[in-house]
Amino acid sequence: MASSEQRTPTDIDRIAEDWVDTIVDLDPTLGTYIGRKEADSRFGDYSPEGLERSLEAKRRAIARLDAATPVDDVDAVTLADLRSELALDVEAHEAGLPLRNLNVIASPAQEVRDVFDLMATDDADDWEIISTRLDALPGAVDGYIATLRLGIERGTVPAKRQVREVAAQARKLERADGFFTEFVHSAPEALSPTLRHDLDSRAGGAGEAYGRLAAFLEGELLPVAGETDAVGREIYELQSRHFLGAVIDLDETYEWGIEELGRMVAEQEAIAREIVPGASVAEAIAHLDGDERRKLHGTDALQRWMQEVSDRAVAELGATQFDIPEQIRTLECMIAPTQSGGIYYTGPSDDFTRPGRMWWAVPEGVTEFDTWRELTTVYHEGVPGHHLQIGQAVVNRAKLNTWRRQLAGSSGHAEGWALYAERLMQDLGYLDDPADRLGMLDGQRMRAARVVLDIGVHLGKQRPDGNGAWTGDYAFEFLGENVNMNQAFIDFEVNRYLGWPGQAPSYKVGQRIWEQLRDDAKRQEGAAFDIKEFHRRALDLGGVGLDTLRASLLG
Repeated sequence: MASSEQRTPTDIDRIAEDWVDTIVDLDPTLGTYIGRKEADSRFGDYSPEGLERSLEAKRRAIARLDAATPVDDVDAVTLADLRSELALDVEAHEAGLPLRNLNVIASPAQEVRDVFDLMATDDADDWEIISTRLDALPGAVDGYIATLRLGIERGTVPAKRQVREVAAQARKLERADGFFTEFVHSAPEALSPTLRHDLDSRAGGAGEAYGRLAAFLEGELLPVAGETDAVGREIYELQSRHFLGAVIDLDETYEWGIEELGRMVAEQEAIAREIVPGASVAEAIAHLDGDERRKLHGTDALQRWMQEVSDRAVAELGATQFDIPEQIRTLECMIAPTQSGGIYYTGPSDDFTRPGRMWWAVPEGVTEFDTWRELTTVYHEGVPGHHLQIGQAVVNRAKLNTWRRQLAGSSGHAEGWALYAERLMQDLGYLDDPADRLGMLDGQRMRAARVVLDIGVHLGKQRPDGNGAWTGDYAFEFLGENVNMNQAFIDFEVNRYLGWPGQAPSYKVGQRIWEQLRDDAKRQEGAAFDIKEFHRRALDLGGVGLDTLRASLLG
């Protein structure tokens, strides 16, 4: 699928490559994420001074881009997308968003812990690097506290709900038997006594740092944090552009979300009656949940099943629907070391020494899994979803610079493609079993509900039931009516939406835009339209904002 003809790097390629080097230096956790190991022993500077250095670096990169001239279409995409991303980051800084950057899933409070999941742990040299990074963790946390404290001084603070939830997360990490202690105890027995002592000591220091963070959140930030969950239209519009790489009409999208949710409900109800004649959705789900043939017991069985499903999809789709390069025919399905309930994908390193991986952070106490619910999850995270999309960009090094391969793109592009991929698998016959289709629709219904919930809460829209304006508290009730999950899942999900505005709708809105682009291309090309060729052209671009994707595919 990727071009094999080596492209001569241009000035704009060099600016993009320099930006990757800069961002790895400024944000070593991002470097770890993309497999750049030179900064694995440290963290970035989360303090106000560090934020200012990052801001100035972005402004310099923008100035270099403004002085450059594209030589071809590849350059034009790089210039448009990189400049747009940098300018949006500058706009977010000027709006004070880094000073209130605290939420339950994707803020520095999680970032400095989560990076250890991606670090190599094979030998003593790897653990020396881990030890050094653990030693740097307290300084990173203290810098983050200083930034949040500046936010208090300037009246730019997150909502109380996020502060309480993150404080609880930090308290768990503080514990003597928490993540850091368990992590270093997993090190090989053959480590030297000195290194083992350092790891134990520094794991303790990391826990203490999270204790300081918790104390700050509880004692200083919580009393002055925002009373309401809504961020308002101005911040929301900024966040929406960030997560989509596109400008959308938020009011029209809210109304579309309500209609799309209705369509998902109707489709679910029809399939429920296929499973059990005359049954409601709840009755069909109860029937499936009682079917022992569709159950997995224990995380080992879950991991084996995920791997089998993924391997089969790669083999079959690679033979018929996509040209899947050898480098990305390996996808590792993993049980994550944490228990947050999240399911996520991490891309391969640029040299493929670390393959793409699907992670499942199974919540504590969960030991049974239903295959009918989770089949499309594997397709979403693997092939033809994230792994094909992101891995393909990494393969395409003859054409794409490192930024395009490893860092570019938006949530709407990536998550929209993954939902598009779920529906594609239905079209290809992989969800012919009504139970599996019901599982896919369960996820699609949730994503549609999130569009309504997220925009509704943060913009203070009228509730779909007509009973007044949205509130954070009503969001829990609304999601509970639209998912078949336990209360712990609902609580985590809604807290995520409330603290990360604009991200949750990017999945379904991204899917909508992907499907519109496919349909628009089909109308433009008529009888010459080839869906396999459309997918090839789209994925060869790598990650881009959705406005850039539209311009590249449709002209």
